[in-house]
Amino acid sequence: MALSKRELFQKRRMRVRNKLRSVNTGKPRLSVHRSSKNISVQLIDDVQGKTLASASSLEKDLGVVGKNNIEAATKVGQAIAERAKKAGVDEAYFDRGGFLFHGKIKALADAAREGGLKI
Repeated sequence: MALSKRELFQKRRMRVRNKLRSVNTGKPRLSVHRSSKNISVQLIDDVQGKTLASASSLEKDLGVVGKNNIEAATKVGQAIAERAKKAGVDEAYFDRGGFLFHGKIKALADAAREGGLKI
């Protein structure tokens, strides 16, 4: 029986997360979520189970409310890099979830790297 799109997404997401957990221990995780209308990112410390910093296209001060394009992704990436530095984090590992590293996800990661966050 064929798997649904949601089941394939969940399999891809868990495959990526388990691979990253085994390779990058001790560093916070930069987790990305993309919907059809917005994009958000969180810097998560899995050891303590706390979110250290977050950014989203829903925030009014970024000026991209309700947009989900490459411009919005770069602004969110710059914001998370700035907030990570304020939280004292300069290195994290990038958890793309089940999303392909292309387009908006890649733009977010590149902007975070340019902002000084080592991914």
